[in-house]
Amino acid sequence: MNIHAHAAFSLFFTGSSLSDKVDQNPLNMYKNSGEAAKISCSHSIDGYDRIYWYKQLENRQLQFLGYMYKTNENKEKGLDEDVKMEGSADKGQTCTLTINSLSVSSSAVYFCAASYHSATYH
Repeated sequence: MNIHAHAAFSLFFTGSSLSDKVDQNPLNMYKNSGEAAKISCSHSIDGYDRIYWYKQLENRQLQFLGYMYKTNENKEKGLDEDVKMEGSADKGQTCTLTINSLSVSSSAVYFCAASYHSATYH
């Protein structure tokens, strides 16, 4: 049973700079079936208040797991109850994806991305 977290990618919009950064930790993780896995994500981007979580499937497509808006969890409908998102999506804070009761199907590459809600910029 392997759970892999991969280097994070960022959703950058107008006004981003090279200092804008998304960090995911740990980069690699190995767990046994039935255990829990925690992956943390943080960013250093002014005005960004959302963290999106994705799981890369065997066919390389990304499955959207859900997102944190500030401190509110918004899981994708039908997502397993063993998947939780908590923490904060604000700059300098940490958002954590937890997968409880790991199974063989949990083994994957997981990504996080940072963004802002565009309605606040109209």
